[in-house]
Amino acid sequence: MAEPNIENVRRILVVGSGAMGSQIGMVCALAGYEVTLQDIEEEMLGRAREELERRMGRNVEKGRMGREEVEAAFGRMTFTTDLEGPASEADFVIEAVVERLDVKREVFRRLDRAAPGHAVLATNSSTIVSSRIADATGRPELVCNMHFFNPALVMRCVEVVRNPKTSDATVKTTAELARRVGKEPVVINKEVPGFVANRILHAIRSEALWLYENGVASFEDIDAACRTALGHPMGPFELMDLTGIDVAYHAANSRYEESGDPKDRPAKSIVEKYERGELGRKSGRGWYTYDEEGRRVE
Repeated sequence: MAEPNIENVRRILVVGSGAMGSQIGMVCALAGYEVTLQDIEEEMLGRAREELERRMGRNVEKGRMGREEVEAAFGRMTFTTDLEGPASEADFVIEAVVERLDVKREVFRRLDRAAPGHAVLATNSSTIVSSRIADATGRPELVCNMHFFNPALVMRCVEVVRNPKTSDATVKTTAELARRVGKEPVVINKEVPGFVANRILHAIRSEALWLYENGVASFEDIDAACRTALGHPMGPFELMDLTGIDVAYHAANSRYEESGDPKDRPAKSIVEKYERGELGRKSGRGWYTYDEEGRRVE
């Protein structure tokens, strides 16, 4: 099996067209790569394209980028429900499907069968380490985490996490790809749940939820304290709404499955919101309420 090399990366396949996958695809297309965005549902792909057009149109209106640049990026993007076809031509794959191990393992099995031997298979997962996925393939040395942060169009950090079998060439290629799409890679040499940034974030979020659930302060005031005293751009409850309360719910369950520590289970208020379908901006309601454009209304 050939070693990966950044100079051979021309075509990128992004699997999953949710908020993260679609924005990762656009980030790569803006950097000049040919990108295929794949999803199992045409409706999801249509929504992804509409949301990208809205976001990029707003960037053009505000003078952040030129219309020609955006049109060229869309010209490099293909939207499809086919997985094996685009995988067979991909030099690099970034998986961004739901945070469920069984789903990811099946996706990686299919990718491994279809993708060229030199293709890196990276997962964007923020909670599932790639060693739990790599053995579903015949190329564990070409599997790693490439974790973008939400919103991927804006956030600069990308965590590149090696598993025990990930090759140095895979880490080098993945980190350099992050640089070439305008991001700043952070290489993590040992798998730990939550990696670096999210472990720190989890500690803040857990404390914020404890303060709220024990009646110490309202979630609005806790958010305000983090913004005005700690200098955070947004509070932990605002951030949960942005990234998705379902993501927080599944991430906590993942940590609990791995650690067996009851403290890692989702907080009561997170479970309640998840079960009510109050998932944050994506559903129009989470800790706060949002309009159709994702702007907070209360």
